[in-house]
Amino acid sequence: MEQHGGVPVDPVLEPSVAGALAAAGVAADEVAKCAPLTGGTYNTVRRVTLRDARRWVVKLPPSSSGAPSLSLSYEHDLLRGESVYYGAAAAVHQAPVPQVVHAGLDGELSEVSHLVMTERPGTPWHTVDAELTTEERARLREELGGIVARLNAVTGNGFGYPSGVFGPPAATWREAFTAMARAVLHDAGRYDARLPRPVPDVRKILASADGVLDEVTRPALVHFDLWQGNLLLDGAPGARTIGGVIDGERMFWGDPVAELVSLALFDDIEEDEALLAGYARAGGDVRFTESVRLRLNLYRCYLYLIMLVEVVPRRYSREQRERAWRHAGRGLTQALIAVQEATGSRL
Repeated sequence: MEQHGGVPVDPVLEPSVAGALAAAGVAADEVAKCAPLTGGTYNTVRRVTLRDARRWVVKLPPSSSGAPSLSLSYEHDLLRGESVYYGAAAAVHQAPVPQVVHAGLDGELSEVSHLVMTERPGTPWHTVDAELTTEERARLREELGGIVARLNAVTGNGFGYPSGVFGPPAATWREAFTAMARAVLHDAGRYDARLPRPVPDVRKILASADGVLDEVTRPALVHFDLWQGNLLLDGAPGARTIGGVIDGERMFWGDPVAELVSLALFDDIEEDEALLAGYARAGGDVRFTESVRLRLNLYRCYLYLIMLVEVVPRRYSREQRERAWRHAGRGLTQALIAVQEATGSRL
């Protein structure tokens, strides 16, 4: 409850937020504060502080929040994926992920209608990165590498997105990733997205390397969106730690090598010695064989395609589109060339 001129004022709760909290067993009069959390481009997110000092985060999908309904094919029931990610991560010792308080189910659509979770402490890494010393940044990257390795060690029952958007869990990673790539290329055509190569060419280049996917036999827990905005740093300068790994909505069960893409979004992950040291120390495999490098470039292609296509349904500004084109467009071009060179494919 906030104070204005000495008079207590109850926070105004949107009906969808109040409904989510009620489903979690919390009445509106138990809420002291409710404020929006910004930074995302898809879901609506609210930080809720209860009168007993508990701090929760309520997440609502576009269908519940009035946001634009246009989306990419894989963006179906994303909150299910996020709840699955946190549930699976709960088995990892001291994993700094939110705990799911309540996941609402839309009976008619059989989709997760809202997610209520605990709030993790800290500030998004990118907002304080410039303040970090070289030594502190390296220490944090090493800590992050260990966390990611332990999370990647969790194994699922099949490959792909848990929402079932492309059918039931796939028996092979090749089947799952082929469906994922096919869908984003379909979206590229559907939205007439600007790509550095025609869609048929991209499809052929990716298909030329799909045999390497058969080397992946364990469906690992993959976050696939570990940029600095989804990593929270907690503590005083010089003594910061990883306070949170959040926004697991774009997770899938697949190749742990795919996790390395967003960890070094437009950089070379092989040069991140601190992160790789932490990853190896926690049991992760960091041998960059020809197979690993080829698979890494396939997953770069996939992520850069998503970044280039989503600018259309997200209605990005002209400046935002140009920024995406500069970075993701160049990255996709380089990754496609790398795949072609590794497979000897020609177009």
